[in-house]
Amino acid sequence: MTDAILLRKMNPRERPGTADQSTLVGGNAWQSHASEGENVRFPGATEERKMKKLKWVAGLALAMGLGVLPVLAQDAAKKEPPKPAPSPSQAVLEQWNDIGRKLIIIAEDLPEDKYDYKPNPDSRTFVAQLLHVSASMYYFTDTAQGQKPRYPDDPKRDNLKTKAEIVAFVKKCVEDGAGVIKTKGDKGLSESVNDGGPHLNRLYDLAYGLIEHSGEHYGQLVVYYRANGMVPPESRPKK
Repeated sequence: MTDAILLRKMNPRERPGTADQSTLVGGNAWQSHASEGENVRFPGATEERKMKKLKWVAGLALAMGLGVLPVLAQDAAKKEPPKPAPSPSQAVLEQWNDIGRKLIIIAEDLPEDKYDYKPNPDSRTFVAQLLHVSASMYYFTDTAQGQKPRYPDDPKRDNLKTKAEIVAFVKKCVEDGAGVIKTKGDKGLSESVNDGGPHLNRLYDLAYGLIEHSGEHYGQLVVYYRANGMVPPESRPKK
């Protein structure tokens, strides 16, 4: 027997692709003979790294969620429950004051050099619109007090020449009507009155009629603003 054959018997080499059973790990990995310089692969170890990464991501998400919960709880605590529904007279008063507020803001905002603007010769001027809608509120206020309306026609500009006088007039028209609504209350606004129509009318209905009338003319004032390239106060960004 030659020396080469004897050496092969003493140190046998594995055929390529065969596995040494002593290197198997849990039956899920294989390892070639180290002397052949081949890489060792562990699929089970790769899966373990994936699981660790998923657990880390899940833990991070949970921690972030828990951090947000106290903030959400504080926001929920700040929100107050809705207030009770207003009484019938309070509902009228809210709408009366809301449209009145819009008219007052326009009176305060309207540039004096636009007072006499009107879109066509047959239309009211800017200020005439404002005075008409404000004075018309006394159809409710005076009727509710058993008096004849003090402004059967639109008020003249003789005593309302300056911007300050016009603003004061609009404010008084709104405030006088609001005062009567408060005084009358639910029971008083249910009274029937003669407002010059074909039948008696409840004060509730008369008040809502004047609120609607005010809203219609407020819309015209808004159009006047737009026609002059101006943005109405209510449509401007809130500060």
